[in-house]
Amino acid sequence: MTSNKAIVSTNINAKATADSNEQGNVAGHVSQFEFPKLSQWFSQFSTPTEQNVTTGQATFDRTYLMLAVAMYTIGLIIVASASMPMAERVYHDPFHFVTRHFIYIVLSVLISAIALQIPMSWWQKSSSTLLMIGLAMLVSVLVIGHTVNGAKRWISLGPITIQAAEPAKLFFFCYLSAYLVRRKEEVQENFKGFLKPLVVFFILALLILKQPDLGTIIVMFVTTLGLLFLAGAKLWQFISITLVGVAALSLLVVFEPYRWRRITGFLDPWQDPFGTGYQLTQSLMAYGRGEVLGQGLGNSIQKLDYLTQAHSDFVMAVLAEEFGFVGISVIILLSATLVFKAMLLGRRALLKEKYFEGFFAYAIGIWMCFQASVNIGASAGIVPTKGLTMPLISYGGSSMIVMSLALVILIRIDHELRIQSIQATSLTPSKGGRK
Repeated sequence: MTSNKAIVSTNINAKATADSNEQGNVAGHVSQFEFPKLSQWFSQFSTPTEQNVTTGQATFDRTYLMLAVAMYTIGLIIVASASMPMAERVYHDPFHFVTRHFIYIVLSVLISAIALQIPMSWWQKSSSTLLMIGLAMLVSVLVIGHTVNGAKRWISLGPITIQAAEPAKLFFFCYLSAYLVRRKEEVQENFKGFLKPLVVFFILALLILKQPDLGTIIVMFVTTLGLLFLAGAKLWQFISITLVGVAALSLLVVFEPYRWRRITGFLDPWQDPFGTGYQLTQSLMAYGRGEVLGQGLGNSIQKLDYLTQAHSDFVMAVLAEEFGFVGISVIILLSATLVFKAMLLGRRALLKEKYFEGFFAYAIGIWMCFQASVNIGASAGIVPTKGLTMPLISYGGSSMIVMSLALVILIRIDHELRIQSIQATSLTPSKGGRK
């Protein structure tokens, strides 16, 4: 009897020791998968294999980094080319805008490096607080903001100006993603759950309309509807709200003279080429001169005080003139790749039951897709002119920083999903072993 107890005790102690060793091995193995140092970032550029994942050599998708570097570089070059005539005329310094744009890129990288360390759980828990910060910024810009070209959209902080609507968009999409996680069934089952986030959007839209900035409202509206649709809202709810939204936007255009002039100028810009259609006709000339291969870097004529805002809203027209159809195709390909990867990332997150991360990735993908489409479409005469920047390319500090943050959030989501897969692989018993 005593020997049996001793054997049982020995087995228990051995099992406890083995479990402790196994837990230590797993903990040690998992601890290896911290975010890689900069020197390791370029070690792999293709999608990692299963062997690389299990050995911890690839804990995020390098493609996002390559896309960001490519778009930053192209944006810096084309902004330099497009802005020099205006910078020389206004500031007597041809490098005024390109220097500031470079500083914005550096700030974006530094802020993104900090945001990269923030777990997605923090974004989810802080979504309501971030929404309140966005609302406070939109109210503040109406009180202390300064006006540029008839629009009161910027808050001055010393040498830096912040466009309040840009972070407000990101914070609202974060809040909306967290809401859909909390009330997913309510959104799918009844109209009340579907309507609540639209009320929040309506409040934000009223504040943004005071600036005024109809383009931002349209981007937020389309992204909100797209995300609600992907979250499983009923089709009749989606269609009814879409019709109401389109009707409301139409009324905003009809009852505001300058917006109506933009629409009529877009429909037939050559009817008044030196008035309401001036900007679009100059942009179309730039596209026409570009042809297939373009006129060459620096050889744009339309940027010579013919095309206003050539380095921001109409930077794609200058790019089309200097690099032609090939240059525009490259930009569209880069943007489409980024959007496609964001949507695939959202799908992968939802399949792994990481609902907040999935909805947030979807929101960022829809947002980037629609904003890029409107920017290119406006310069090419496909859609009415809107003051929306080209993500990661156009001149604009607030837009550059916020879009960089959005890209970093995608990298962080991808990183956490890979860590989850690595941990699951580490805890799975090996083939032929005890179960």
